[in-house]
Amino acid sequence: MPETKTIRVILADDHQLVRAGLRSLLQSIDNVQVLAECSNGHETLERVEALRPDVLLLDITMPGLNGLEVARRVPKLSPATQVLVLSMHAGPEYVAQALRAGVAGYLIKDSAVEELRVALDALAAGRPYLSPAISQTVLRGYLRTGKAPADAGAELGKLTARQREILQLLAEGHGTRDIAERLQLSAKTVESHRSQLMDRLHIHDVPGLVRFAIRVGLVSADLS
Repeated sequence: MPETKTIRVILADDHQLVRAGLRSLLQSIDNVQVLAECSNGHETLERVEALRPDVLLLDITMPGLNGLEVARRVPKLSPATQVLVLSMHAGPEYVAQALRAGVAGYLIKDSAVEELRVALDALAAGRPYLSPAISQTVLRGYLRTGKAPADAGAELGKLTARQREILQLLAEGHGTRDIAERLQLSAKTVESHRSQLMDRLHIHDVPGLVRFAIRVGLVSADLS
């Protein structure tokens, strides 16, 4: 029999206990090797570029740079890496945004261990995978709205990558100076980006931006 190919995985989730549990599950699968664990989006991109995993197992809600933005940037850093979202969010907005970001698979966190195994095998073989629960969510959304997932949340596509990053930081409660320091920009540049993203979204106050960021899945509704 041919030798089973090892699936090299990077695990990205901002909760240490969740990462520990997932690492244990992944290590119980014979042909899976965990290359690294990451707790935020920027660290995840650095590890992906350095290690070039077969699969990036990725949470959506992470501080600073969320999983959706990470997924958008992965192909430029490691074209062969497949992104598998593992999230507590099963709502149609989250699923649609993930598909728009180019993920190859989507599982919810209460999926069975065997389903994780099947998803990893599918992605490693170059096949997309949506768990049955997610497939039903996508179908229900289409039947309800008459729109395919790619049509949902199109407002976010009006923004540049930098504007999406600034929007997330604003929604997380960071001020202009803090954002400027984090992104190594001038405060004036941050203000300019904020003004532009408000114009593109037709939203003219920060609370409105926060509500929008929650609706499209950039941040969780629980910001505490």
